[in-house]
Amino acid sequence: MSLFRRLGRQPILTNSSLSCRYRYTTTRSFTEAAAAHPSSKTQVYISHSRDPLFNLSLEHRLLQTSHPESTILLLYANRPCVVFGRNQNPWLEANLDALGADGIQLVRRRSGGGTVFHDEGNVNFSVICPPARFDRDRHAEMVVRALKKLGRPGVRVNGRHDIVMDVVPADPKDDLATRTFKVSGSAYKLTRLRSLHHGTCLLRSPNLGLISALLRSPAEPFIQARGVESVRSPVANVDVDPDTFRAAVVDEFKAMYGGGLDLSEEVGGSDEAELLGNEGIRKGYEELASQAWVYGQTPRFTFSTEPTDEDPRQRPVLPFTVKSQIYFEAKRGIIEKCSINRVDTDSPALIGANVHDIDAWGARFAQAGLASADADELGGWMEGVLGTRFTKA
Repeated sequence: MSLFRRLGRQPILTNSSLSCRYRYTTTRSFTEAAAAHPSSKTQVYISHSRDPLFNLSLEHRLLQTSHPESTILLLYANRPCVVFGRNQNPWLEANLDALGADGIQLVRRRSGGGTVFHDEGNVNFSVICPPARFDRDRHAEMVVRALKKLGRPGVRVNGRHDIVMDVVPADPKDDLATRTFKVSGSAYKLTRLRSLHHGTCLLRSPNLGLISALLRSPAEPFIQARGVESVRSPVANVDVDPDTFRAAVVDEFKAMYGGGLDLSEEVGGSDEAELLGNEGIRKGYEELASQAWVYGQTPRFTFSTEPTDEDPRQRPVLPFTVKSQIYFEAKRGIIEKCSINRVDTDSPALIGANVHDIDAWGARFAQAGLASADADELGGWMEGVLGTRFTKA
């Protein structure tokens, strides 16, 4: 039985007659015409797809084409993936080698904010509304009300606009202090006519033990980035059934916007291939899938195995005997400047190369003049730190 059949329809009386009509229609597919229609003031979409590129592309298309006065709720869950922000650095935000080993997808979204982990035990909510109604806490509080009604009184929105859960000791005599865990993070995108707030909600993720390792890059001590860096927090599941959560959030959304819905759709099931035939969704999908987007949108950053004037942090001791020093500057993932052992190189093996496209760093160092044995040892280490097996897969 579908979620919308369980929720039921809301009858209202028209002014023109005493007959009763339904406030909204339920369909099983997405059409731009329906989303853009002036009568579709409140809309809900439940996606059954687990493809993060499809769900983010559908979300983006709704942001682009829905009526400017409409308010939209989209709920979806993804297969395991790491999703990082529009202005973030993938080499800094994730352990790419670990992602490759576990078969986990890497996705750059179009909104800002930090890096998060998705799986089917995490349900994502997106709200698209007019800018005049936008507030960073407004729809996070909507989700909090839903969780409270599902028996989770310890949830709240904190000062960073995240949803957190305060966990008190089971025994009131216990000396342990109340612990606070992050259960939801949010990101935003604002345009002239529309605003987007989307967030995660950890419900019953079976992968909590993996998240910290996946989101801790071995390259972090060596990279200085100009983009946004994530703020790490301890996380926990709220232990709520995903379908029950979806229904509760839809109820809260309806209560916020008049008690009914003008349009409700279930998407991403048997119609997923058909929806990818929509030119806007398809182009969005192809962009998100491209290496030019995932890596080529990376803001300028530097990589250095030694402290520099701009980045004086002490570096970890390198795990090999080679004393070679490597430094490079990259913009949009392309190396613009590089030095080996503090000597600048203009070797085309490195200058102008895409960092994600280098499959053998040792060979590149050798072409740039580093002794073969040293190049191999340093190159093998670089490949592990930068996740070369993943970026070249």
